[in-house]
Amino acid sequence: MVSKNQIRERIHTRIRRKLRGTSERPRLAVFRSLAHTYAQVIDDTAGVTVAAASTSGTTTGGNVAAATKIGKEIAQKAIEKGIKKVVFDRGGYLYHGRVKALAEAAREAGLEF
Repeated sequence: MVSKNQIRERIHTRIRRKLRGTSERPRLAVFRSLAHTYAQVIDDTAGVTVAAASTSGTTTGGNVAAATKIGKEIAQKAIEKGIKKVVFDRGGYLYHGRVKALAEAAREAGLEF
């Protein structure tokens, strides 16, 4: 039997074949575990994480409000580094719930994707 995570990983590899983050337009990657939400801005050509934010240091992690907070935080960190445009990588997750909240908060904070 195939687990949900194996299906998500298969979808993610299919997405990653098409998505590449460059230095001009890096990739905003989202990972969500049961307890926390993580976001990274990645330059794939150099193989470097430009900015990162997560709920792992806080007490509230796996909810929509925390994901909204992480979206704003990652956008602020990226804009401080001079990045305005990114490519959104939802990580094989459905664009719903925490992933959607993070993306919309990042857009409102000034990131374009």
